[in-house]
Amino acid sequence: MLADLAKRLLYASGALGLYHSIRNRNQLTVVMFHRVLDPADPRWKSCDPDYTLPVDLFIRSLEFFRRHYNVVAMEDVLAARRGLKGLPPRPLLITFDDGWADNADFALPQLHRQGLPALMFVVADAVGARQPFYQERIFSAWRRGTLRVSTLREELRALGADVGAPANEEEAALRRLIGAVEELEPQVRANLLERVAGCLDDELRHMVDSNDLRRLLDHGIGLGLHGRTHTPMTRALDLDDELSGARTTLAKRLEPEILAGETMSFPHGAHDANIARRAREAGYELVFTSVPALNPVRPTVGWLLGRTGFEAETIRDAKGRFRPDWLALYLFRKPRLSLAPDYSSSSADVR
Repeated sequence: MLADLAKRLLYASGALGLYHSIRNRNQLTVVMFHRVLDPADPRWKSCDPDYTLPVDLFIRSLEFFRRHYNVVAMEDVLAARRGLKGLPPRPLLITFDDGWADNADFALPQLHRQGLPALMFVVADAVGARQPFYQERIFSAWRRGTLRVSTLREELRALGADVGAPANEEEAALRRLIGAVEELEPQVRANLLERVAGCLDDELRHMVDSNDLRRLLDHGIGLGLHGRTHTPMTRALDLDDELSGARTTLAKRLEPEILAGETMSFPHGAHDANIARRAREAGYELVFTSVPALNPVRPTVGWLLGRTGFEAETIRDAKGRFRPDWLALYLFRKPRLSLAPDYSSSSADVR
């Protein structure tokens, strides 16, 4: 209790803000969101809470950003990278991964209301899809009661997967089995998903379509790529297709064609130094990781950048109250790292 009071006082006194204004003046903070939903929306009941922020907490987060940062657009970071202009003190870039339709439904209106830009990384093959990625479909089916952990375990065993001891019906057990599904060979995984297909479809639309993308672009949201299929780059059978193929696929889904090809982020955060280098060679000027680090902007912005994500429980206490002191302590103290310190070469020191 005393520690919690100390956090509140440290923030209310302005000491944390002063610390941040000095320490992070020349650091680019990149924050990462996935889903933003209103609890009244039917998608809320079966979403994965680890990747979903209720809209009220999203609003409070935006207010926090406006208070402590200068929120910048993708174009600003690109211009700084190209040496055309510098970034303001304490710059922050808001990003979204995957291409969820709820970003257009709920996040966009709040961004527009507060006059804030952002950047969405879309999975090219998911644009126009109604159902989400198989991990989210499995999780949703479990929350809706149409797929039991024991059923998924038996299906995996039938395919020869090592699933260990019998599992209970709790979330942790489900997540372990989803991890086992991810480890399957693509064709084996496709067979599994076909066997349980009747349990997975919730008949709702989850992913952005071309109309959503145009609306996002019209309201100051930049577009980047998040792979072609959402496969972790470290497991991709055709890395060029996941990198360059994603750009080509997305361009075909936009009319008139808009090449959203300057930036990308790694699906699941999975990458290594070679993959980062290949992404740069594929023509992406800014490559975003999921390494929770702040990015120096001097002498220039690096091409390989860290990002920090957070969940509702990071910023909301047991009584459901938004805690700006928690968010300040979480963001302001992140390590300052140059993930690719040699800006003139194609080498990457990925940490």
